[in-house]
Amino acid sequence: MNCIEEEATRPNIELALKEDNLLWLNLAGTDPDTIALLRDVFKIHPLAIEDTQEFNQRPKAEDYDDFVYLVAYGARGLDEPLVEVHCFYAENFLVTVHRDEMPAIATAHQALTRVRTAKRVVALYHLLDSLVDSMFPMLAALDDRIDAVQDQIFANPNDDELEALFAMKRQLVDLRKVVTPQRDMMSTMLARVVSLPGKTKETERYLRDLYDHLIRISDMVDSYRDLVSGSLEAYMSVVSNRLNDVTKQLTIVATIFLPLSFLTGFFGQNFGWLVDRIGSAAAFFGIGIGTEVVAVIALLTLFRRQGWMGKGRSKKTQ
Repeated sequence: MNCIEEEATRPNIELALKEDNLLWLNLAGTDPDTIALLRDVFKIHPLAIEDTQEFNQRPKAEDYDDFVYLVAYGARGLDEPLVEVHCFYAENFLVTVHRDEMPAIATAHQALTRVRTAKRVVALYHLLDSLVDSMFPMLAALDDRIDAVQDQIFANPNDDELEALFAMKRQLVDLRKVVTPQRDMMSTMLARVVSLPGKTKETERYLRDLYDHLIRISDMVDSYRDLVSGSLEAYMSVVSNRLNDVTKQLTIVATIFLPLSFLTGFFGQNFGWLVDRIGSAAAFFGIGIGTEVVAVIALLTLFRRQGWMGKGRSKKTQ
């Protein structure tokens, strides 16, 4: 297999195409020179050239008789957007076009240098396999972040956890939009809806391996979506419980002051009988202060027996 970097000259590319080996050309960007190279040297169909200039497409595989046009995605990191890679695969060449840096392409090239096989579909397999496998570290990091956010929710929930949960939910939605059609793309190639040049029963095993990886990723995405949704519900439940505790505490305080306000208002009436007969120190401490202390003690005892505060015993309902 010949691998030519993006600085390769057009005459060298044309010369490499005439050889019997598979040529892999990795192109960064879709500038006019790249488009002219695809059109004039590789004879790519105008519709495929038009598609490769429009990024943010869903994964797909289209058969153009003498070559197959594929759109696949790979991951670089948890907080980084997915990288879109356009591939043109034929019997004697593999052209990849992307705009962002994609370490998985370099990984695929290194894997190919260690493989000794004449099957050219294996080159496409290693490329797609590197793109697919790049999603596993991202999902593992996402799993760790979900666990950390869940621990923080039960320890001390705040707006940061809520923002993190919504951000992870958006990431999972974006990932699902890519993984599901990419899995379907592999299914169409396995079902021979799209015919890969040089594919045999032996090389079909490689495609089944890719399909299995994509199913695993799809299941992981669905599981993490459930975890994030459950974390959101847990966040709302914890916040609601804390709000209920605050409301209960305020209610207890208000309830304690209710009889005190009544007693203070009752004995504060300016009736002559009260003024003339309740004026001693004993009456002040016994009736004025004593009734209020008794009321507070009675209410606190009731609250404890009902289990509204402390470790009191709540009544069982039949």
